[in-house]
Amino acid sequence: MALPPVAPPDAELEAGRLLFARPWAFVRGCAGVEDLPPPDAIEVAFAGRSNVGKSSLLNALAAQSALARTSNEPGRTRQINLFESPGAGVRLADLPGYGFARAPKRQIGQWSALIDAYLRGRPNLRRVFLLIDARRGIQAADRTVMDKLDAAAVNYQIVVTKADKAASEAREQMHAEMAQWLAQRPAAHPELIVTSARDGTGIEALRAEIARLV
Repeated sequence: MALPPVAPPDAELEAGRLLFARPWAFVRGCAGVEDLPPPDAIEVAFAGRSNVGKSSLLNALAAQSALARTSNEPGRTRQINLFESPGAGVRLADLPGYGFARAPKRQIGQWSALIDAYLRGRPNLRRVFLLIDARRGIQAADRTVMDKLDAAAVNYQIVVTKADKAASEAREQMHAEMAQWLAQRPAAHPELIVTSARDGTGIEALRAEIARLV
């Protein structure tokens, strides 16, 4: 079952701090898998519905206000955006959001095919952080992505975003819902990470989790 957030040990928190204290930068936008760099570094990917707060979370992780482009327009990320820091040993991949993109169906289909090809064929992909809005919980589109990750045997972990915008009672109900779904998910990591890019909740824990993968 899904486990409630647990504070990482101090040593892991320090490793996460050091990992993201270094300078991070956008290095490439990939419209197709042929545009991806060689699989020469561990990759962790961030996936979620449009407007779930992926860009804000990435900016909070790196403590940089403009590492990833934020927008009020859902579906703004339309390619796989990669971020690196020299010597970090890990690459961050920001996947196109799913759900509410204002674009022709053909283009949305192309984005979906790109995500599927990346998830199924990237040998250095260590984990997908699946972002879930604290105010909405797991939706049908999220379950579809979880089905794909389970089928591809890609390890993924739920990261709850915008925790500052949800009441504590709503978060507890959401944890129970996630426990029900994740209990039957073979590729899901059992621990949740609850975050808020606005007030910093959970950012240190997420940094520590990424550092642990490195």
